[in-house]
This record gives sequence, C-alpha cells and structure tokens, in this order.
Amino acid sequence: MNLELQEGILHQETKIVGKNDTAEFYGSGNLEVFATPAMVALMEFTALKSVSVLKEKHGLDTVGIEINVKHIKATPLGDTIKCISKLVKVDGRALDFEIEAFDSEGKIGICTHKRFVIDPVKFMAKLRK
Repeated sequence: MNLELQEGILHQETKIVGKNDTAEFYGSGNLEVFATPAMVALMEFTALKSVSVLKEKHGLDTVGIEINVKHIKATPLGDTIKCISKLVKVDGRALDFEIEAFDSEGKIGICTHKRFVIDPVKFMAKLRK
C-alpha cells in the first residue's frame, strides 16, 4: 500500500488553556492547570491532522495505538499551548511520531506516538461482530 507519506512531515496546532482543559476538570488533579490528559489529546490530534491527506485522498483514517508521554511542567489557565508533531517513521501502515508541546515559557511535554492506518468502514464493522 503506497500511502504517499514522507518521513519528516511536520504539523503544528495551538490551543488556549481553558477551564475544560484543566486537571480539575478532567479529574486527574485538583488544580486549574493544563491537564496531562488534555496534553495527550492535543498531541494525538496534532499527529492525526499531520496525515489528513490519507482521509482526503484515500478515504483512510488513523487510530492511535501507543503513546509514551512526559509532562514536564504545569501551564496556567489562559496560556497558549503550541504542539508540534513530526512523522519520523513510515513502516507499511504503522506511523511513528515525535511530538513536543510548548507554552509561553518553553517546553512542557514530549512524547513518542504510534498511529495505524485503517479503513474506517472495515474498522467499525469489526467492532460489532
């Protein structure tokens, strides 16, 4: 399967930390700071968007299958998060990413993430059998 994906693809997303992004809201902590689960979701979203050509050109999608994340520092409400993903390896339908997240003061998180290319119709049909 030729996916037309090249290693080295970069993509960036930004997000302003709101109340629904906090550890208190997620239940992962008691403080109004950017939650680790919110950072993970942003990291996955950034990687997903970096390969949106799969959906646009081929009707394919990707699912996250592995993530190894380190949340380095806290970020307060109202700050802007910048997340940058890099596709570092394409092995058939397996895609490996390195992702970093930054707030206004510097790096707040790093991760490696693996996604797998799927046919969404076939994937969903298998769930109910």
